[in-house]
Amino acid sequence: MSTKILSLGSQFPYFKKTAAVSTEPGKEFFEITSEDHKNNNQWMVMFWWPKDFTFVCPTEIASFNKHHQDFVDRDTQLIGASTDTEFVHVAWRKNHEDLSGLKFPMLADTSKSLAEELGILEANEKVAYRVTFIVDPQGIIRWVCANDLSVGRNVNEVIRVLDALQTDELCPCNWQKGEATLHA
Repeated sequence: MSTKILSLGSQFPYFKKTAAVSTEPGKEFFEITSEDHKNNNQWMVMFWWPKDFTFVCPTEIASFNKHHQDFVDRDTQLIGASTDTEFVHVAWRKNHEDLSGLKFPMLADTSKSLAEELGILEANEKVAYRVTFIVDPQGIIRWVCANDLSVGRNVNEVIRVLDALQTDELCPCNWQKGEATLHA
């Protein structure tokens, strides 16, 4: 049985999950919910990867981290997520040089309930596909991008689309922030 990925115009599902936010003893974990960004009138970018301690995933996570300030500047909460536990997330952060200074939470969907509700749970291995969601401050999904397990995503494209969505204007092909929008 295959599920369908939640798509444009759908309400992002409610969640309340533990996330790894630090490697400092006693400060490793924090609970985050789907309401946090809405309560702060922020956008949310949630990107999923299949497994910790793999090869493609840390390249993406490090790239999102490199661009963390770009998301902050766009009043956007950035959340990374997988079906691994919060303890595995902390161990990975401690053991991978590129992940030691992450500035965003790594959500632990150990029950796989959120990945399943989003329709992004791979059927055989029961891991999340590489999927990125851009969610507006009202909790509505405005963009979804899904990659096969073996292909990393382009963080610059996520930022470009976020910029376009935040204009609330018509944006032509390859539009970049600062360029003219279209008028009907």
